[in-house]
Amino acid sequence: MTDQNNKIPFEEDNYTHNIDRNNERMLDRRGFMKTLVGAAGLFAVSSLPWGAVAAKELMNLGDKEYPKTKIADVKNVAIGDSVDFSFPSEHDSAILIRLSEKKYVAFQNACTHLRCPVFWKKEEGEMICPCHHGKFEAHTGVPTAGPPRRPLPEIVVKIENGSIYAVRVKRYEA
Repeated sequence: MTDQNNKIPFEEDNYTHNIDRNNERMLDRRGFMKTLVGAAGLFAVSSLPWGAVAAKELMNLGDKEYPKTKIADVKNVAIGDSVDFSFPSEHDSAILIRLSEKKYVAFQNACTHLRCPVFWKKEEGEMICPCHHGKFEAHTGVPTAGPPRRPLPEIVVKIENGSIYAVRVKRYEA
């Protein structure tokens, strides 16, 4: 009885009985791995040009000059007040704060955590992101509370002929 249970019921070495059984193993494990490695290699090689473009952009970020943009007149910004403006493009919102008679600071006002807008709280003397209660120091843009870990990108400002101008964005230093 045991001999009968271990016996193959038919005289073939192919157990699947497919109609097209001669071509059933067109792609075995080795062929699949070769295809997978080839596809990964093709993807890696095709993404190299985009990586080079991104690296070039990041390396030149600090040297990039933008046309100076007028923010406001000095006489229209009282000590402790802020002015919202756009720099370097019209889609990049920023904030200028007059901290003292001759001290002006400007930052891109998108929080470095999740890019929520940052607001100047004159009474508290700091910039606040309402999304996750992030706080930034007004003189440097360094985070003092909440989830943000990087400082706000600083915008260099110049005073010329009684007007305040945005000149460039300082490169982020790690």
